[in-house]
Amino acid sequence: MTTVIHEFTAEVADPDGHVYLARALGRARKSGTWEGWLEFRPRSGGGLPRRTAVETTQPNLEALRYWASGLEPVYLEGALERAIAGRRSDSATSSR
Repeated sequence: MTTVIHEFTAEVADPDGHVYLARALGRARKSGTWEGWLEFRPRSGGGLPRRTAVETTQPNLEALRYWASGLEPVYLEGALERAIAGRRSDSATSSR
């Protein structure tokens, strides 16, 4: 089950000027460790919801919360770029 780990107050914009709100999500793995990724939701009109691949694996939920709480806006900017690029490569792969 997916758990909301942290909701960020910083807004992040894509190259087209769409503004996103970010949050960290995570889930427990069968091994007992936790994996975390970032999700970006458009603040208002325009833009598509975005999600990164797994950004981290942590030994427990508390460690995942600690990881998320230390992320700076510049990290979120890079993660949004990765999420956008990942969607493009997914589309290119699925069209083959």
